[in-house]
Amino acid sequence: MSSWKMIAALVCILPFAAQAQIPVPPPEPAAPSGPATTPAPVQVPTAASRAPVAAPAVAGPSPEKFLDELYRPYLEKDFKGQPYWEASRFFEPVLAAAMEQNRKEADAAGKRPALSADPFVDPRDWLITNLEVAASMTGAGATGTVLFANQGSPTHLTIELLKTPAGWRIAEIRGGTGSLRALYKLN
Repeated sequence: MSSWKMIAALVCILPFAAQAQIPVPPPEPAAPSGPATTPAPVQVPTAASRAPVAAPAVAGPSPEKFLDELYRPYLEKDFKGQPYWEASRFFEPVLAAAMEQNRKEADAAGKRPALSADPFVDPRDWLITNLEVAASMTGAGATGTVLFANQGSPTHLTIELLKTPAGWRIAEIRGGTGSLRALYKLN
C-alpha cells in the first residue's frame, strides 16, 4: 500500500477506531518508489464521513414502568414505604433540593419538615389495593396517573415526570391533599 493510500485510510479510520475501540494496524513500511510509481488519487473525507457515529439510544424504563416499580411494593402488606427522604432517587433536581433543604432546616430547628407523610400514597397510614398505573409522554416529560384504593377509599394521583440523566424523576404529585410543589413553594 502506498504511503498516500495509508494516510488516506488512517484519516478515514482513526476517528471511528478510537470510538469503537477497533485496533488500527501499524502502517506498512513504505514501498520503494521510483519514477514509474504514481500515487493513486486520494479521496478527502468530508465532515459527514468523519462525524462520530452516534451510539444506539439507551432504552431506559418507560415512565409507566418507573411508576409501577415505585408503587407496586405498596401492595405488600408489610411494606414500610419508599424512602422518600432520599429525594434525589425519586424527584427531579429542583424539587429534590427544596425537599432536602427543608428537611435540614427543620432538623436544625427541631421541627417537623413540611412533608411528614409518604408523598406517594398521601396519608401516613395505608392499606393499598386495586393499583392502576398509566403514563403518557408529554413533550420532554410524561404525565402519570396512579389510581388505588387506600383502606377502601379511592385515591387518584396525577404525577408529572421529567427525564433526567439519572432516569425518570417526579416533578410534581397532585392529589386530594394538594400539590407537592406548592408545599415547597415551587409553583
